[in-house]
Amino acid sequence: MINNTHAAQYIPPTKFHCVTGTWTEAAGQVAGTICRHKAAAAETTVVTIPIEVPSNSVALQGVKLTSIEVDFEILVADCTSITTTLNKVTRGIDTAVAVVAAVVQTQVPAAATLKVTDQRKLVVTLTTPEWVNQNTYYLLQLSMVCAATTQLDMLAAVANFTFRM
Repeated sequence: MINNTHAAQYIPPTKFHCVTGTWTEAAGQVAGTICRHKAAAAETTVVTIPIEVPSNSVALQGVKLTSIEVDFEILVADCTSITTTLNKVTRGIDTAVAVVAAVVQTQVPAAATLKVTDQRKLVVTLTTPEWVNQNTYYLLQLSMVCAATTQLDMLAAVANFTFRM
C-alpha cells in the first residue's frame, strides 16, 4: 500500500480561468517562467483555478486534499481587496445539475497583507481535509478588486494532498 502524505500537483497558469479584464499569456518576470497577465484597469477580476488531482471511487483511497498554494504578483498598485472561496462541486446524475458548496478553509497570509503590491504566496488550507471521489471536483476562486493601475501576474498553483492506494 502507498500512503504518501506529502504529494503535490503543479497547476500551470494556463489552466486558470480569468474573468473580467484584459488577460494575456506572457513570459514571467523571472526568466524561463510563464504567467497569465492582467493589464491595468479599475475592475473586479475573478480567477478560478481548477484543482486537478486524481480521484477514486473507493472510500479512503486516492487523494485527500489538504491545501492549495497560489503564486501571483501584484504590480504597480495594491488591490483594494482579495477574497478566496474554495468550492466543492458534486457532479449531478443524468438530468440533474451539479451542486456547489463552499469548503471551510483558512488562508495565509491574511487578506490585509495579501492585497499589497509584491510577490505573493497564498496558502488555502481545508479546515477538514477531504477525500476526492470520482463524483466531485474543487475550484479555488480569487476575487480581486483592482485599482486603475493595478496589474496582476498569475504564476502557478500547487495542490497538496495525501495519496493512498
